[in-house]
Amino acid sequence: MFKAYFLSLALSLFITLSSFANDGYKLWMDYQKIENLELKTEVSDLLSNIYFFGKNPTYEAIKNELKLASDSWIGRSPKFSQERLTSAKFYLGTREEFSQVLSLTQQAEIKALGEDGYWMGPVEIEGKTYFSIIGNKPVGVLYGTYKWIKTIQTNTFSKDTEFSDSPKIKLRMLNHWDNLDRTVERGYAGFSIWDWHRLPGYIDPRYIDYARANASIGINAVSLTNVNANALILTTDFMKKAKALADVFRPYGIKVFLTARFSAPMQIGGLETADPLNSEVIDFWKKKTDEIYSFIPDFGGFLVKANSEGQPGPHEYGRNHAEGANMLADALSPHGGLLIWRAFVYSHEDEVDRHMQANNEFEPLDGKFKDNVIIQIKNGAIDFQPREPFHPLFGSINKTNVGMEFQITQEYLGQATNLVYLAPMWEEVLKSKTYKPSPASTVGSVLEGKETGQKTTLIAGVSNIGTDRNWTGHLFAQSNWFAFGKLAWNPEATSAEIAEEWTKLTFSQNQEVVSKVGEILLVSYETAVNYMTPLGLHHIMGRSHHYGPGPWVVGGRADWTAPYYHQADSLGIGFDRTIDGSGALNQYAPEVVKNWEDPHQIPEKYLLWFHHVPWDFELSNGNTLWEEIAYHYDQGVKEVRQMQKTWDSLESQIDPEEFDHVKQLLAIQEEEAEWWRNACLLYFQTFSNRPFPSDIEQPEGNLEYYKSLMFPNAPGI
Repeated sequence: MFKAYFLSLALSLFITLSSFANDGYKLWMDYQKIENLELKTEVSDLLSNIYFFGKNPTYEAIKNELKLASDSWIGRSPKFSQERLTSAKFYLGTREEFSQVLSLTQQAEIKALGEDGYWMGPVEIEGKTYFSIIGNKPVGVLYGTYKWIKTIQTNTFSKDTEFSDSPKIKLRMLNHWDNLDRTVERGYAGFSIWDWHRLPGYIDPRYIDYARANASIGINAVSLTNVNANALILTTDFMKKAKALADVFRPYGIKVFLTARFSAPMQIGGLETADPLNSEVIDFWKKKTDEIYSFIPDFGGFLVKANSEGQPGPHEYGRNHAEGANMLADALSPHGGLLIWRAFVYSHEDEVDRHMQANNEFEPLDGKFKDNVIIQIKNGAIDFQPREPFHPLFGSINKTNVGMEFQITQEYLGQATNLVYLAPMWEEVLKSKTYKPSPASTVGSVLEGKETGQKTTLIAGVSNIGTDRNWTGHLFAQSNWFAFGKLAWNPEATSAEIAEEWTKLTFSQNQEVVSKVGEILLVSYETAVNYMTPLGLHHIMGRSHHYGPGPWVVGGRADWTAPYYHQADSLGIGFDRTIDGSGALNQYAPEVVKNWEDPHQIPEKYLLWFHHVPWDFELSNGNTLWEEIAYHYDQGVKEVRQMQKTWDSLESQIDPEEFDHVKQLLAIQEEEAEWWRNACLLYFQTFSNRPFPSDIEQPEGNLEYYKSLMFPNAPGI
């Protein structure tokens, strides 16, 4: 029955994928016809007779993927042997299934790769050598198959070469901020792909394409709903809906997580309290968790946002984060589930620098959380800003599991109108030296548990996926979904190598295309920082929607206003976080403090994050701070224009629909970069009282006009 389901599903997928040739729906899985005749012959020979050593739903998923690839590559379907034959050309299976033909040394080497690891290469079977893909578990075979497919797509396959790989991070997770009404908080690519109204009865083929895409880059977990949680997701009706999705994702190695609203015992349980130490509350969560596992036996666990931005949590009852998290962790523990507790906490009642609040709350609790709790920490201490120094909690917590939370959707980085490749930002954070718990520690090594021995490791990303045909709104935003998966698998990967692979899989093997698209990708992040928040400026976006500049935004709680962060006055600009200011810098290791406490020594990209600096402060290149701010804003605009020219030069080599899509959005990005430059420089000039450098394009427009712009219907709110 399951096999028939997958075969019919594969047919519907093929029809879906074939209906729109080049609108971006296929993502990086556009299995184009093989033009290299030698490779085509070799691939055709392998696909002519394939043998699987076992039978399970994951192998059926692999067969369907091979069918999709083969039909596109060589124009015919592969042949799958029902019995083991020496005439088979291609063998797939687990280490145990291959045990009769592998040496003990080979078995030991593959076993060391872990449950998600895989090996591929020539294996001798009954005196003959055959190409094989071997995993410790079926999901490893799946990952190996996707790797093999990529070698065909990129023309790098050799059947005589051995290759093995395994992830450095155990849990590689997408966090969807999707609401039950199908709106998406901070979503810029349409509505939520989860059609809760028609679930569980209707399985949209898009769910399978979503699972395929995630598995192809190693993502193995998904939290379905917004961290600003709705307790209804924990009701029986929605459990049945979540089960339907879990059943679709399971063959692709993806576990489902749900966001748990801390006040659910009151909202759906009829209790008068959600106190984590109350026996009735404890019983509610135990029974609710048992019920979820009755529907989803491999349920991953809960993701919780508590006591932040108005979300309920343990503080209402005089309890701390550890007491709140541990209560839920105890409910999950008998089932092997995980409790992911977000460290993004701040309170308007606490007047301390917002940069400091998470450290102040979590560092004293280190070692007090259960073993199945992971503290999920944003890459920086404020809120997904275009550039932030790494969060000081990385390295400060050494006795508790910690995970990373990146944002893939571009809430503060141009949303879906700006081409911004985020991998360089993530790479910068992952390679930052923390000096804790050891002098050699980096954020990446902390996440991998190298120094602490942490076994439950996590990198999560806030999804940028929606119902737009190309999934991500901007075609190039697909690169961020792709790059997230690659860096979650291996935090030591480089943004340049990821950019090259994505370009080859998405557009072309043509060297000019690869080079020029790579050039656009790798400059785009610094470009956006230049025209938005150079030199450590931060949180100066428009209120609520975060679309466009708003350095003048005031009113309401202080830490939701721009002046709270830029501190501009007649003397200078920047947030003093040294010992003479808020003291936030001292939350880092002494080595970091020593490097950053002097405004002349700190990397200039973080200057205004930690220092309030005079307008005439001289930078390393001899420019004053005011001049350098102006040059950065101007340079950002010029770099967008160069991106346009580079893209235009590829018109004859890019699919017309894809080319025009990106061309139009780059034109919008140019307008928005100019808007940022003009508005910010005109505003900050009211404090600096200095002329703009004569050799930049002079800001145009009227400051009051820019301040008057309103966007009540901006997406993603």
